Amino acid sequence: MSAGGTEAPVPIPFGINLGFCVKRWVTPELWTRIVRERLSFELAQFSYDLVDPMWPDAVLDRHAEAVRRETQARGITVHSAFIGLAHYTFNQLLHPDPAVRDYAEAWLVRAYRFAAMAGIPRVGGPLGAIAARLDGSEAEAIDEADYADLIARMHRLAKRAAAEGLSELYIEPTPLRREWPWTIAQARRMMADVAGSAVPWRLCPDWGHGTFEPLYGPDHGEMEPWFRELKGVITAVHVQQTDFVLDRHWDFTVPGRVDPVDVAAKLRRTGIAPAPVFLEVFYPFEHDSGSILTALETSSALLRKAFA
Repeated sequence: MSAGGTEAPVPIPFGINLGFCVKRWVTPELWTRIVRERLSFELAQFSYDLVDPMWPDAVLDRHAEAVRRETQARGITVHSAFIGLAHYTFNQLLHPDPAVRDYAEAWLVRAYRFAAMAGIPRVGGPLGAIAARLDGSEAEAIDEADYADLIARMHRLAKRAAAEGLSELYIEPTPLRREWPWTIAQARRMMADVAGSAVPWRLCPDWGHGTFEPLYGPDHGEMEPWFRELKGVITAVHVQQTDFVLDRHWDFTVPGRVDPVDVAAKLRRTGIAPAPVFLEVFYPFEHDSGSILTALETSSALLRKAFA
């Protein structure tokens, strides 16, 4: 209870996804200082844009040890590791060629190994995409055989994650008909089909995904239904500034339609808080690094004030 007798707001843990560090602050010695000293975050989400799990073991192990060492030294908790933009550009576990799916599965197994060595207990991201049609039309859903194969791979991956000592695996729903899941109903079905896996699969919705009006329409591009209907399986959230027209991943110095105060209210109203929320923003490679840091300082301050 607060001093005035009213119930205090549910705290919202706030961290940052390291996607903004790509091709800039690429070693733990660099990004931990940016995260802790410049941006004042104690909570982070690692991006595999900074480390390729297919690097040789000796290189990978050295970087994992550096992540563990530098984060401990600077008081940073790395909540989870997400696949990043580079791996997302591939079709991954839904590629038409089963051999490519096998490689994508092996990539994730390597990602789990790195995370465990680095002291990161969770790994996730979007799972894959089917191929587009020759006429450019979009399917309403992926083929049932492809879906069954995906679920089988998810169960196998959970066993590998358990062997590495991980605690959760994440699926990030995306606003693409070629990926899965992109609707609440699909997400609910998938969660039921992987229930009881060796490590639990959970959801990490993104504020710019569920609000994508070209797919969901102006009357349905809203995050609250995702939160209310999937509350039991959502344990992390991505936030970004966007215009609901494309998946922008802008920072909050850019005008858009996401209000940090409204974000906090929805998270609390639906009971998603106190799941952690991660600011996930991306910048053009030619964007100067100094202005990025200034924009992130402003953005994180706005969100911290809203979440307080």
